[in-house]
Amino acid sequence: MLAEHVQHLLVVFAAYLVVIASLGPSTMAIMGVAMKQGRESAVLLALGVVTGSMFWAVLAATGVATVLTAYAEAVFFIKVAGGLYLLFLAWKSARSALTAKAGQLKPMAPARKVVFYRRGVLLHLSNPKAVLGWVAIMALGLRPDAPSYTLLTIIVGCAILGLTVNVGYALLFSTGVLGRAYQKFSKWIEGVLALVFGYAGLRLLLSRS
Repeated sequence: MLAEHVQHLLVVFAAYLVVIASLGPSTMAIMGVAMKQGRESAVLLALGVVTGSMFWAVLAATGVATVLTAYAEAVFFIKVAGGLYLLFLAWKSARSALTAKAGQLKPMAPARKVVFYRRGVLLHLSNPKAVLGWVAIMALGLRPDAPSYTLLTIIVGCAILGLTVNVGYALLFSTGVLGRAYQKFSKWIEGVLALVFGYAGLRLLLSRS
């Protein structure tokens, strides 16, 4: 019985790992900030992303997220807010691509680096797919015969995976080699980020679900 429960949890964690490790607006944002602003800013952004994810996890665990998804108006509001925010990030990246000079970095004052944490939180809170994703994770993991500690295990395990993957991206892409690559190809990198954010934003706004 215990072995079967452990195997079931591993399936849940594997599904969550595939989702968070795949390229998307959040991971691309972490990579871009890591190369452009450095390790500390990227780690703060990654922590914000994980915080937003865990917020939806707790809501899904308490059933609030399920109630939200039952109301089309709530999902529509989140979708519009998320789409507009992604378009805003696309505009910022496009402007940076058009104005940045090769080899030029834009350091930020330490006091303002907390902005990246807030940006990470907003990236996840404004994504309706994150709400639906956590509802699916909870539905997959919380079977009728699941032990009482299953819910806490899922949340803690996914939090650890989220921190490992997102902070790992921040650390990897803030290395000296990739930092120098950003300096050399900043216009192209910012251009790609603008396209990713723009596509994700438009797709979110135009989606019917």
